[in-house]
Amino acid sequence: MTRASYAGGQRYAVTWTGDNSATWNHLRQTTPQLENLGLSGFAMSGADVGGFAGSPPADLLTKWLMLAAFQPIDRDHSAKGTRMHEPWVDGPEQEDIRRRYIDQRYLLMPYLYTTAEEMSRTGLPITRPLFLEFPHATSDNHPLDNDAPGEFMFGPDILVAASPSPEEVAPYYVSLPTGLWYDYWTGTRYDRRGSLNASDQEIRDQADKSTLKPILAQPKLADLPIYVRGGSIIPMQPLVQSTEEKPDGPLTLRVYPPADYSTPCSGDLYTDDGTTFNFRHGSYLRLHLTCSLSTDGVLTVNIPAQEGDFHPWWTHFRIEAVGFTPHTSKATVGAHTAALDRTDLGYAVTVPDTGRPQSITLN
Repeated sequence: MTRASYAGGQRYAVTWTGDNSATWNHLRQTTPQLENLGLSGFAMSGADVGGFAGSPPADLLTKWLMLAAFQPIDRDHSAKGTRMHEPWVDGPEQEDIRRRYIDQRYLLMPYLYTTAEEMSRTGLPITRPLFLEFPHATSDNHPLDNDAPGEFMFGPDILVAASPSPEEVAPYYVSLPTGLWYDYWTGTRYDRRGSLNASDQEIRDQADKSTLKPILAQPKLADLPIYVRGGSIIPMQPLVQSTEEKPDGPLTLRVYPPADYSTPCSGDLYTDDGTTFNFRHGSYLRLHLTCSLSTDGVLTVNIPAQEGDFHPWWTHFRIEAVGFTPHTSKATVGAHTAALDRTDLGYAVTVPDTGRPQSITLN
């Protein structure tokens, strides 16, 4: 981790936003700083969570830990002489919230690692301004970043909609780019495929049109609105307590179905041993996953043959379709059928990872 660098230094070290302070204003500045660092080449970066100088109040530390779970480097760090920053120092209520978001980071580690590998090849940052994915997000072809200063993309498919004023208790509007979106926490669908006006007043005037209804977020200590774009496949793992711990269970492919049969649906997965340079000699695994929705509402997920010869920790895939209701209680896996499980977000089926191409159809 470097304090100072030069052009090209991002190839050798990670960096951070500097010795910040334990203030709401410095929390507010974290996202634009990381976005600018990412666009400048230093995509593997983070901020001192909770602030380096000074002692954060409990709510500030909690909000900072929540946000940092969805940023490239999540490092809780402070100067000597400040109060303790550990997640458990402010009582069980704060600890439970902080644990929930730290857990989400570990669950999303396959997605984060895949995005980091993409960054190493292409330079695309992990923390992305909205305009990088949606340069023409509105009907008048301007991006949403100025209209939604607290929002950012975590990788290509997850949108984090933090409050632009994190200390504020008043509600705020969440702006989603045109398309189909899913609430990460509940699976609720938000269809934004219609024209999206730039003016909040125009949206309110046409609130009878479902595609134009704004999302009003009411800030609560434990809440951070997060959305996933339709047509995405997000790889997730069982919960661990450290990246050195081997996950126990299947690799989840959380599928967010596309809007209709004509909309693309895909996701990527990359992994290797995480410690050596053996990936340079073919010891890695890469999958480009796809899915499709038929005209009669049947969802098919396609798992191709893997690229690379790395043997991963999992032996099964758990296909979890969010916000999707099948016609039957069964999935078709090749020539066989398997029972679907009802989940909090939709329906799921667990299938062996055969190492060969296979299609799973939720009928």
